[in-house]
Amino acid sequence: MQPFTYTKVADTRAAVAAGQRGGRYIAGGTTLVDLMRETVERPAGLVDIAALPLRGIRVTPGGGLRIGALVTMAEAAADPRVRGTYPVISEALELSASAQLRNMATIGGNIMQRTRCTYFRDVTAACNKRAPGSGCAALHGINRSHAILGTSSHCMATHPSDVAVAFAALEATVRLLGPDGERTVAFRDFLLTPGTTPEREHAIRPGELITAIEVPALPRPVRSGYLKVRDRQSYEFALTSAAVALHIQGGVVRAAKVAAGGVGTVPWKLAAVEQHLTGKAPSAQLWTDAAARAADGARPLDHNAFKVELLKRTVERQLRVVGGGQ
Repeated sequence: MQPFTYTKVADTRAAVAAGQRGGRYIAGGTTLVDLMRETVERPAGLVDIAALPLRGIRVTPGGGLRIGALVTMAEAAADPRVRGTYPVISEALELSASAQLRNMATIGGNIMQRTRCTYFRDVTAACNKRAPGSGCAALHGINRSHAILGTSSHCMATHPSDVAVAFAALEATVRLLGPDGERTVAFRDFLLTPGTTPEREHAIRPGELITAIEVPALPRPVRSGYLKVRDRQSYEFALTSAAVALHIQGGVVRAAKVAAGGVGTVPWKLAAVEQHLTGKAPSAQLWTDAAARAADGARPLDHNAFKVELLKRTVERQLRVVGGGQ
């Protein structure tokens, strides 16, 4: 690990100023410290933001939720407003990492975490995300765990966050504070697909700081949930996952919010599934027909073609769980 400076800040103005000078923000540190130990990341300076007033969860005037960026995963998962209004968020958090990590990691840090691609974390391997222009070892290597949606010839690494899948499904927004003041970015635009610049992962400008995630209100009644399929039941990243929220009233699906994880370079919004569900009566056949569209546009690699069918089955199963098995 190379030498670095460490600055602890107590207010957002000082944090932004330090970020402008090139400092990397650190709160729980559950991802960044690991990457520094492995020499994948070598920041010249760290800015400790753990003391900033960016905690707390509150209901917004419209009936949605505002979750502070420094709220821990465990705090968000246990909060009765989150559990009662959006179980999909609580379930996604509780299926993430370990209890120890959930007690340390923050919501802001979780959505900023970097891929678990083994080639990215092996500094001897070619990786355009870590070293732009070096190539992508996963393209012709072991790519069983890699993405089938949103890929490019430059990168096919999956985004690892579970709760980001729930935020994508619910069409959340990210609140940012930077040198030019505050701004809001739709979650669908916050995480970037690799294209020809896989090293650019977020729509964050230099010095900007995540202050909160806002989840909009959904029509009532709404049911939601998260399903994660993985090789083992604990402390494992998703092969596929599905975040589903359905507003069913008068025997008809009035609104559907669906996204998938473990299969995309970013949490993947399943617009075709949502469109097929909306306006139709819940039924076993509807769940099957809608889920059949979950892998539209997929481009499987040598070792992960199984994810195409697994994704469809994951989405169908969670539609049945959330929407009912009629």
